[in-house]
Amino acid sequence: MRSALLSAPGKPLEIVERAVPEPGPGEILVKVTACGMCYSEVGHLRDHYPFGTFPIVPGHEISGVVAALGEGVEWPEPGTPVGAAWPYGSCGHCDQCVRGDQILCTGAPRPVTGVNRDGGYAEYFLGRAGFVTPLPDGLDPVAGAPLMCAGITAFNGLRQAGTAAGSKVAVLGTGGVGTMAARFAAAMGARVAVVSRSHRAEEEARTFGAELFVATAEQDPAEALRDWGGADVVVNTAPDTATGLAAFGGLRPDGTLLYLGFGAENVSVPPAALVVNRLRVMGVPSGSPHDLRDTLDFAVAHGIVPEVTPVTLDDAPRVLAEMDEGVHRGRAVITFG
Repeated sequence: MRSALLSAPGKPLEIVERAVPEPGPGEILVKVTACGMCYSEVGHLRDHYPFGTFPIVPGHEISGVVAALGEGVEWPEPGTPVGAAWPYGSCGHCDQCVRGDQILCTGAPRPVTGVNRDGGYAEYFLGRAGFVTPLPDGLDPVAGAPLMCAGITAFNGLRQAGTAAGSKVAVLGTGGVGTMAARFAAAMGARVAVVSRSHRAEEEARTFGAELFVATAEQDPAEALRDWGGADVVVNTAPDTATGLAAFGGLRPDGTLLYLGFGAENVSVPPAALVVNRLRVMGVPSGSPHDLRDTLDFAVAHGIVPEVTPVTLDDAPRVLAEMDEGVHRGRAVITFG
């Protein structure tokens, strides 16, 4: 099979020929239909993950079809369309795992798709039973591939932060996760504000249901949110910490600053404001298999799929280099066949 390989930190993505893997006990072989290209791959390229390994086939936004089952696996049957996401597996016995929150598994090492287990930049992917999710009817496997990361991160983050009908949600950033967060929040019945550096994404944000758009080049985000009456949830999807801190002052009492994107700098907020207004600062790292099922079902029910640009495996090295340089636009999805 053809696959893309990160051989070492900082090295360009290589296209290589490898043997199709055979599923062992508890494993599933998936013929890959599509794999989204996520900014997390840039983080791995830059060796930001202490749990990451090289060489590795990256990619954790996978859709495909079950091709073969390993020993002891009876489900899902061959031919079933499935998706796979960030968590490749878990220890299965810690408190978090037995409660069905495998994304918070405390076992070590934590297996992560495309980071320390080969991912979906390949014609075939070897997954773990119980960590692939059947795709619901009506979901396009190419357009839906980024739901396995950007989608579940936004959806699960919003509900973990307590988003409900009538909530006021401010989304910082208009990239893949930000766009998903704005669309999911609106579908949940929330009132949505979108905050970005410029007005470039305003028209799109309005079509997704944003009632307020704030361009930080012209207006202080915290002040703009206070003029709006304050936000119950401020969702930072930008790849830096400071963007979230700049909007912290726009929270209403009992509000939550939610980090889905962040940088290397620490979060520093005034403790008096936290105490007096009973505020929270939290982060959400994608989700568990049951969260992915909920995400996909909700997306299909509300007609929410990302806007994607299909690319070939041969395009992947160029696209990843452009993502690393910050010049790539759009959500690229590698397609096979």
